[in-house]
Amino acid sequence: MPDRAKAQAAAEDPALRRLARIILPDAAPLPSAHADADRRQAVEDLLAGNFFDPLGVPGGPFALYLSVREGRLVFDLRDPEEAPVRALVLALGPFRRLIKDYHLIVESHERAVDGGGYEASIQAIDMGRRGLHNEGAELLSERLAGRVGLDFETARRLFTLICALHQRI
Repeated sequence: MPDRAKAQAAAEDPALRRLARIILPDAAPLPSAHADADRRQAVEDLLAGNFFDPLGVPGGPFALYLSVREGRLVFDLRDPEEAPVRALVLALGPFRRLIKDYHLIVESHERAVDGGGYEASIQAIDMGRRGLHNEGAELLSERLAGRVGLDFETARRLFTLICALHQRI
């Protein structure tokens, strides 16, 4: 089968339209074990199940190098052989408030858990955190519209990684 036909067949297979590797090349050590576990869990959950369909890019699955450069979020997509296939750059400005609020909620959650907080207060903090995840996922989906198709859970987990890339904005 010629290469072009292979690429077309791969593009039509939804099982290949996913992220198989996630690399955070600039990820700094996180300030707490909770934050580190959150980032690690987001990567594991993403790799366990995601839908990531860069429009106009055949093949898959993809490796994603996610980083922040000069105040911009960079999605460096690679093919299974690690050859670059597309780079997407998003301004971080629209995410700043959400990232700041997310970090405040994570800190509140850590204090509540470490301080033996009441279950009801921990649940209320978790609800707020889920709300921020949802808002961040919606914003990310909007910003990637027309460039990358992704499902809501993939967007939520990517938002967690975006927050983990920088602890303070």
